[in-house]
Amino acid sequence: MASLDISSMQDVPENYIWYEDMDPPHSSANENDIIPVIDFQGLRRQEEEENIIEQIGSACKKWGFMQIINHGISEKLLENVSIQGRRLFSLPLEQKLKAKRAPDGVTGYGEARISPFFSKLMWSEGFTCVGSPVEDAKKLWPEDHQNFCEIIEEYEHAMKNLVKRMMSLIGRSLGLSTGDFMRRCRIQDDSYGKALQTGALQMNYYPPCPQPLRTMGLAPHTDSACLTLLYQGEVAGLQIQHRGEWVTVPVIPNALIVNIGDLMQILSNGRYKSRLHRAVANRSRSRLSIAYLWGPPPRDVIMPVPQLVDSKHPLLYKSLTWNEYLVAKSLHFDQALQLFSYNTSFSSDGNLSF
Repeated sequence: MASLDISSMQDVPENYIWYEDMDPPHSSANENDIIPVIDFQGLRRQEEEENIIEQIGSACKKWGFMQIINHGISEKLLENVSIQGRRLFSLPLEQKLKAKRAPDGVTGYGEARISPFFSKLMWSEGFTCVGSPVEDAKKLWPEDHQNFCEIIEEYEHAMKNLVKRMMSLIGRSLGLSTGDFMRRCRIQDDSYGKALQTGALQMNYYPPCPQPLRTMGLAPHTDSACLTLLYQGEVAGLQIQHRGEWVTVPVIPNALIVNIGDLMQILSNGRYKSRLHRAVANRSRSRLSIAYLWGPPPRDVIMPVPQLVDSKHPLLYKSLTWNEYLVAKSLHFDQALQLFSYNTSFSSDGNLSF
Protein backbone atom coordinates (compact mmCIF):
# COMPACT_ATOMS: atom_id res chain seq x y z
CA MET A 1 0.00 0.00 0.00
CA ALA A 2 1.19 3.51 -0.80
CA SER A 3 1.92 5.37 2.44
CA LEU A 4 1.47 8.86 0.96
CA ASP A 5 -1.08 11.17 2.55
CA ILE A 6 -2.87 12.31 -0.60
CA SER A 7 -5.26 14.53 1.39
CA SER A 8 -2.49 17.06 1.96
CA MET A 9 -0.90 17.03 -1.51
CA GLN A 10 -0.68 20.23 -3.57
CA ASP A 11 0.64 18.43 -6.64
CA VAL A 12 -0.09 15.01 -8.12
CA PRO A 13 2.86 12.58 -7.94
CA GLU A 14 3.83 10.83 -11.16
CA ASN A 15 2.59 7.43 -9.99
CA TYR A 16 -0.95 8.87 -9.62
CA ILE A 17 -1.12 10.33 -13.14
CA TRP A 18 -3.31 8.23 -15.45
CA TYR A 19 -3.73 10.68 -18.32
CA GLU A 20 -1.00 12.80 -19.92
CA ASP A 21 -3.45 15.19 -21.58
CA MET A 22 -5.95 17.29 -19.65
CA ASP A 23 -9.12 16.18 -21.40
CA PRO A 24 -9.75 12.42 -21.03
CA PRO A 25 -13.17 11.08 -22.02
CA HIS A 26 -14.72 11.53 -18.57
CA SER A 27 -18.39 11.36 -19.42
CA SER A 28 -21.03 11.19 -22.10
CA ALA A 29 -22.52 14.38 -23.49
CA ASN A 30 -25.76 12.61 -24.42
CA GLU A 31 -28.44 14.20 -22.25
CA ASN A 32 -30.71 11.19 -22.80
CA ASP A 33 -28.28 8.89 -20.97
CA ILE A 34 -29.82 9.16 -17.52
CA ILE A 35 -29.72 6.29 -15.05
CA PRO A 36 -33.28 5.21 -14.13
CA VAL A 37 -34.76 6.58 -10.90
CA ILE A 38 -37.38 4.34 -9.26
CA ASP A 39 -39.69 5.60 -6.52
CA PHE A 40 -40.45 2.89 -3.97
CA GLN A 41 -43.30 4.95 -2.56
CA GLY A 42 -45.55 3.15 -5.03
CA LEU A 43 -44.84 -0.22 -3.41
CA ARG A 44 -47.31 0.80 -0.72
CA ARG A 45 -50.05 0.71 -3.35
CA GLN A 46 -50.70 -2.72 -4.84
CA GLU A 47 -51.89 -1.30 -8.15
CA GLU A 48 -48.47 0.34 -8.72
CA GLU A 49 -46.33 -2.60 -7.59
CA GLU A 50 -46.25 -4.37 -10.96
CA ASN A 51 -45.23 -1.15 -12.70
CA ILE A 52 -42.32 -0.72 -10.30
CA ILE A 53 -41.22 -4.33 -10.83
CA GLU A 54 -41.30 -3.69 -14.58
CA GLN A 55 -39.16 -0.57 -14.10
CA ILE A 56 -36.65 -2.59 -12.08
CA GLY A 57 -36.41 -5.24 -14.79
CA SER A 58 -35.89 -2.60 -17.47
CA ALA A 59 -33.17 -0.87 -15.44
CA CYS A 60 -31.38 -4.17 -14.78
CA LYS A 61 -31.44 -5.12 -18.48
CA LYS A 62 -30.47 -1.78 -19.97
CA TRP A 63 -28.14 -0.38 -17.32
CA GLY A 64 -27.38 -2.86 -14.56
CA PHE A 65 -27.88 0.20 -12.33
CA MET A 66 -30.72 2.25 -10.90
CA GLN A 67 -31.31 4.87 -8.24
CA ILE A 68 -34.07 4.25 -5.72
CA ILE A 69 -35.87 6.85 -3.60
CA ASN A 70 -38.33 6.49 -0.71
CA HIS A 71 -36.56 3.22 0.07
CA GLY A 72 -37.15 3.27 3.82
CA ILE A 73 -33.63 4.15 5.00
CA SER A 74 -33.94 7.30 7.10
CA GLU A 75 -32.20 10.53 6.18
CA LYS A 76 -30.84 10.65 9.73
CA LEU A 77 -29.15 7.25 9.41
CA LEU A 78 -27.59 8.22 6.07
CA GLU A 79 -26.32 11.42 7.67
CA ASN A 80 -24.95 9.61 10.72
CA VAL A 81 -23.07 6.95 8.75
CA SER A 82 -21.58 9.68 6.54
CA ILE A 83 -20.41 11.60 9.61
CA GLN A 84 -18.70 8.49 10.95
CA GLY A 85 -17.08 7.76 7.59
CA ARG A 86 -15.63 11.26 7.37
CA ARG A 87 -14.55 11.02 10.99
CA LEU A 88 -12.57 7.90 10.11
CA PHE A 89 -10.86 9.29 7.02
CA SER A 90 -10.00 12.58 8.74
CA LEU A 91 -7.72 10.72 11.16
CA PRO A 92 -3.96 11.14 10.67
CA LEU A 93 -2.51 8.59 8.27
CA GLU A 94 -0.41 6.94 10.98
CA GLN A 95 -3.56 6.36 13.04
CA LYS A 96 -5.51 4.89 10.11
CA LEU A 97 -2.62 2.54 9.37
CA LYS A 98 -3.09 0.97 12.80
CA ALA A 99 -6.18 -0.68 11.28
CA LYS A 100 -4.43 -1.52 8.02
CA ARG A 101 -5.95 -4.44 6.15
CA ALA A 102 -3.72 -7.53 6.24
CA PRO A 103 -2.41 -8.75 2.84
CA ASP A 104 -4.68 -11.79 3.03
CA GLY A 105 -7.38 -10.06 5.05
CA VAL A 106 -10.79 -8.63 4.27
CA THR A 107 -11.48 -5.91 6.82
CA GLY A 108 -9.67 -2.72 7.70
CA TYR A 109 -8.09 0.33 6.11
CA GLY A 110 -6.25 0.31 2.79
CA GLU A 111 -6.17 1.03 -0.90
CA ALA A 112 -8.58 -0.53 -3.39
CA ARG A 113 -8.24 -4.30 -3.78
CA ILE A 114 -8.08 -3.90 -7.55
CA SER A 115 -4.92 -1.77 -7.27
CA PRO A 116 -2.49 -4.63 -8.12
CA PHE A 117 -4.04 -4.89 -11.60
CA PHE A 118 -3.07 -1.31 -12.50
CA SER A 119 0.32 0.34 -12.90
CA LYS A 120 -0.91 3.67 -11.52
CA LEU A 121 -2.25 4.46 -8.06
CA MET A 122 -5.80 5.66 -7.42
CA TRP A 123 -6.81 8.90 -5.76
CA SER A 124 -8.74 7.28 -2.92
CA GLU A 125 -8.53 5.33 0.31
CA GLY A 126 -10.92 2.78 1.74
CA PHE A 127 -12.19 0.98 4.82
CA THR A 128 -13.94 -2.40 4.77
CA CYS A 129 -16.16 -3.87 7.46
CA VAL A 130 -17.75 -7.34 7.53
CA GLY A 131 -19.98 -7.84 10.53
CA SER A 132 -18.97 -6.09 13.73
CA PRO A 133 -16.46 -3.23 13.27
CA VAL A 134 -15.33 -3.33 16.90
CA GLU A 135 -11.89 -4.89 16.40
CA ASP A 136 -10.73 -2.33 13.84
CA ALA A 137 -12.55 0.57 15.51
CA LYS A 138 -10.64 -0.03 18.76
CA LYS A 139 -7.39 0.38 16.83
CA LEU A 140 -8.58 3.71 15.41
CA TRP A 141 -10.19 5.10 18.59
CA PRO A 142 -9.00 3.10 21.62
CA GLU A 143 -11.20 5.12 24.00
CA ASP A 144 -13.94 6.45 21.72
CA HIS A 145 -15.15 3.80 19.28
CA GLN A 146 -18.61 2.97 20.63
CA ASN A 147 -20.61 5.53 18.63
CA PHE A 148 -18.89 4.51 15.39
CA CYS A 149 -19.67 0.84 16.01
CA GLU A 150 -23.31 1.45 16.94
CA ILE A 151 -24.01 3.49 13.80
CA ILE A 152 -22.17 1.09 11.48
CA GLU A 153 -24.06 -1.89 12.91
CA GLU A 154 -27.39 -0.04 12.60
CA TYR A 155 -26.59 0.78 8.97
CA GLU A 156 -25.57 -2.81 8.19
CA HIS A 157 -28.84 -4.09 9.66
CA ALA A 158 -30.85 -1.62 7.57
CA MET A 159 -28.94 -2.61 4.43
CA LYS A 160 -29.55 -6.33 5.02
CA ASN A 161 -33.28 -5.73 5.21
CA LEU A 162 -33.27 -3.58 2.08
CA VAL A 163 -31.23 -6.19 0.19
CA LYS A 164 -33.89 -8.81 0.96
CA ARG A 165 -36.54 -6.46 -0.40
CA MET A 166 -34.52 -5.66 -3.52
CA MET A 167 -33.72 -9.30 -4.24
CA SER A 168 -37.39 -10.22 -3.97
CA LEU A 169 -38.31 -7.50 -6.47
CA ILE A 170 -35.50 -8.46 -8.84
CA GLY A 171 -36.61 -12.09 -8.74
CA ARG A 172 -40.15 -11.08 -9.62
CA SER A 173 -38.83 -8.92 -12.47
CA LEU A 174 -37.30 -12.12 -13.87
CA GLY A 175 -40.67 -13.85 -13.70
CA LEU A 176 -39.73 -15.97 -10.68
CA SER A 177 -41.67 -16.56 -7.50
CA THR A 178 -40.25 -14.72 -4.52
CA GLY A 179 -39.76 -17.84 -2.41
CA ASP A 180 -37.93 -19.84 -5.08
CA PHE A 181 -35.61 -17.00 -6.05
CA MET A 182 -34.78 -16.21 -2.43
CA ARG A 183 -33.86 -19.85 -1.84
CA ARG A 184 -31.71 -19.93 -4.98
CA CYS A 185 -29.91 -16.80 -3.77
CA ARG A 186 -29.53 -18.28 -0.27
CA ILE A 187 -31.44 -15.39 1.31
CA GLN A 188 -32.57 -17.15 4.44
CA ASP A 189 -31.92 -17.46 8.15
CA ASP A 190 -30.84 -20.57 10.01
CA SER A 191 -32.94 -22.17 12.74
CA TYR A 192 -31.57 -19.65 15.25
CA GLY A 193 -32.52 -16.65 13.12
CA LYS A 194 -28.95 -15.87 12.13
CA ALA A 195 -28.56 -14.62 8.57
CA LEU A 196 -26.65 -17.03 6.36
CA GLN A 197 -25.76 -14.56 3.62
CA THR A 198 -22.69 -12.31 3.68
CA GLY A 199 -22.56 -8.54 3.51
CA ALA A 200 -19.56 -6.22 3.35
CA LEU A 201 -19.61 -2.49 4.05
CA GLN A 202 -17.09 -0.59 1.92
CA MET A 203 -16.36 3.08 2.57
CA ASN A 204 -14.30 4.91 -0.05
CA TYR A 205 -12.94 8.42 0.41
CA TYR A 206 -11.76 10.65 -2.42
CA PRO A 207 -9.88 13.78 -1.25
CA PRO A 208 -9.90 16.94 -3.40
CA CYS A 209 -7.41 16.52 -6.23
CA PRO A 210 -5.26 19.31 -7.76
CA GLN A 211 -5.52 17.73 -11.22
CA PRO A 212 -8.69 15.61 -11.29
CA LEU A 213 -8.67 15.12 -15.08
CA ARG A 214 -5.29 13.41 -14.92
CA THR A 215 -6.08 11.01 -12.08
CA MET A 216 -8.49 8.18 -11.31
CA GLY A 217 -10.48 7.87 -8.10
CA LEU A 218 -11.33 4.21 -8.58
CA ALA A 219 -10.45 2.34 -11.77
CA PRO A 220 -13.07 0.66 -13.98
CA HIS A 221 -14.35 -2.61 -12.52
CA THR A 222 -17.44 -4.70 -11.89
CA ASP A 223 -18.61 -5.74 -8.43
CA SER A 224 -18.09 -9.39 -7.53
CA ALA A 225 -21.15 -9.74 -5.31
CA CYS A 226 -24.80 -10.31 -6.18
CA LEU A 227 -26.00 -6.83 -5.42
CA THR A 228 -24.53 -3.51 -4.27
CA LEU A 229 -26.39 -0.70 -2.50
CA LEU A 230 -24.41 2.55 -2.64
CA TYR A 231 -24.92 5.89 -0.93
CA GLN A 232 -22.86 8.52 -2.75
CA GLY A 233 -23.73 11.49 -0.56
CA GLU A 234 -23.69 15.04 -1.87
CA VAL A 235 -20.86 14.89 -4.41
CA ALA A 236 -21.11 13.12 -7.77
CA GLY A 237 -18.25 10.99 -9.03
CA LEU A 238 -19.61 7.56 -9.91
CA GLN A 239 -19.62 6.85 -13.64
CA ILE A 240 -21.18 3.91 -15.49
CA GLN A 241 -20.07 2.60 -18.87
CA HIS A 242 -23.17 2.72 -21.07
CA ARG A 243 -23.12 2.26 -24.84
CA GLY A 244 -19.38 2.84 -24.89
CA GLU A 245 -19.54 6.12 -22.97
CA TRP A 246 -18.99 7.03 -19.33
CA VAL A 247 -22.18 8.41 -17.81
CA THR A 248 -22.05 10.29 -14.50
CA VAL A 249 -24.67 9.29 -11.93
CA PRO A 250 -26.28 12.52 -10.68
CA VAL A 251 -26.74 13.20 -7.00
CA ILE A 252 -30.31 12.83 -5.76
CA PRO A 253 -30.68 13.67 -2.05
CA ASN A 254 -30.99 10.52 0.08
CA ALA A 255 -31.19 8.23 -2.96
CA LEU A 256 -29.42 4.87 -3.01
CA ILE A 257 -27.73 3.48 -6.11
CA VAL A 258 -28.37 -0.21 -6.79
CA ASN A 259 -26.17 -2.19 -9.13
CA ILE A 260 -26.06 -5.74 -10.40
CA GLY A 261 -22.92 -7.72 -9.51
CA ASP A 262 -21.12 -10.60 -11.20
CA LEU A 263 -22.92 -13.30 -9.20
CA MET A 264 -26.30 -11.88 -10.18
CA GLN A 265 -25.22 -12.13 -13.82
CA ILE A 266 -24.57 -15.82 -13.19
CA LEU A 267 -27.82 -16.38 -11.27
CA SER A 268 -29.84 -14.68 -14.01
CA ASN A 269 -28.03 -16.69 -16.70
CA GLY A 270 -26.89 -13.46 -18.31
CA ARG A 271 -30.33 -11.81 -18.43
CA TYR A 272 -29.00 -9.08 -16.13
CA LYS A 273 -25.38 -8.06 -16.62
CA SER A 274 -22.79 -6.65 -14.26
CA ARG A 275 -21.61 -3.32 -15.70
CA LEU A 276 -18.27 -1.55 -15.62
CA HIS A 277 -18.16 1.53 -13.42
CA ARG A 278 -15.52 3.84 -11.98
CA ALA A 279 -15.12 6.89 -9.74
CA VAL A 280 -13.50 10.16 -10.79
CA ALA A 281 -11.78 12.78 -8.66
CA ASN A 282 -12.95 16.31 -7.85
CA ARG A 283 -10.84 19.46 -7.69
CA SER A 284 -12.62 21.33 -4.92
CA ARG A 285 -14.66 18.85 -2.89
CA SER A 286 -13.95 15.61 -1.10
CA ARG A 287 -16.29 12.70 -1.74
CA LEU A 288 -17.37 9.81 0.48
CA SER A 289 -19.21 6.78 -0.87
CA ILE A 290 -20.62 3.98 1.27
CA ALA A 291 -21.35 0.67 -0.42
CA TYR A 292 -23.02 -2.43 0.98
CA LEU A 293 -22.14 -5.48 -1.11
CA TRP A 294 -24.26 -8.58 -0.62
CA GLY A 295 -23.38 -12.16 -1.48
CA PRO A 296 -24.44 -15.70 -0.55
CA PRO A 297 -22.69 -17.81 2.10
CA PRO A 298 -19.08 -18.27 0.90
CA ARG A 299 -19.27 -22.05 0.41
CA ASP A 300 -22.80 -22.38 -0.97
CA VAL A 301 -23.03 -23.46 -4.60
CA ILE A 302 -24.36 -20.80 -6.98
CA MET A 303 -25.62 -21.55 -10.49
CA PRO A 304 -28.01 -20.07 -13.04
CA VAL A 305 -31.64 -20.39 -11.91
CA PRO A 306 -33.04 -23.39 -13.87
CA GLN A 307 -36.21 -21.50 -14.88
CA LEU A 308 -34.01 -19.00 -16.74
CA VAL A 309 -32.42 -21.70 -18.93
CA ASP A 310 -34.29 -22.77 -22.08
CA SER A 311 -33.83 -23.22 -25.82
CA LYS A 312 -33.59 -19.48 -26.36
CA HIS A 313 -31.37 -18.97 -23.32
CA PRO A 314 -28.83 -21.84 -23.11
CA LEU A 315 -26.88 -22.43 -19.93
CA LEU A 316 -24.07 -19.85 -19.86
CA TYR A 317 -22.25 -20.44 -16.56
CA LYS A 318 -20.89 -23.30 -14.51
CA SER A 319 -21.70 -23.91 -10.85
CA LEU A 320 -19.38 -22.24 -8.34
CA THR A 321 -19.13 -20.92 -4.80
CA TRP A 322 -18.55 -17.27 -3.93
CA ASN A 323 -15.19 -18.26 -2.43
CA GLU A 324 -14.17 -19.80 -5.77
CA TYR A 325 -15.29 -16.72 -7.62
CA LEU A 326 -13.41 -14.34 -5.32
CA VAL A 327 -10.22 -16.35 -5.82
CA ALA A 328 -10.72 -16.20 -9.59
CA LYS A 329 -11.35 -12.44 -9.42
CA SER A 330 -8.18 -11.92 -7.38
CA LEU A 331 -6.16 -13.73 -10.05
CA HIS A 332 -7.90 -12.82 -13.30
CA PHE A 333 -9.79 -9.61 -12.44
CA ASP A 334 -12.00 -8.67 -15.41
CA GLN A 335 -11.72 -12.15 -16.94
CA ALA A 336 -13.12 -13.97 -13.90
CA LEU A 337 -16.65 -14.28 -15.28
CA GLN A 338 -15.35 -15.79 -18.51
CA LEU A 339 -13.49 -18.38 -16.46
CA PHE A 340 -16.84 -19.84 -15.36
CA SER A 341 -18.45 -19.52 -18.78
CA TYR A 342 -19.03 -22.66 -20.86
CA ASN A 343 -17.19 -20.91 -23.70
CA THR A 344 -13.95 -20.62 -21.74
CA SER A 345 -11.01 -22.92 -21.11
CA PHE A 346 -7.38 -22.75 -20.04
CA SER A 347 -4.59 -22.94 -22.57
CA SER A 348 -1.50 -25.07 -21.96
CA ASP A 349 0.39 -22.08 -20.54
CA GLY A 350 -2.25 -21.52 -17.88
CA ASN A 351 -3.82 -18.47 -19.49
CA LEU A 352 -7.49 -18.05 -20.30
CA SER A 353 -8.58 -18.82 -23.84
CA PHE A 354 -11.95 -18.00 -25.37
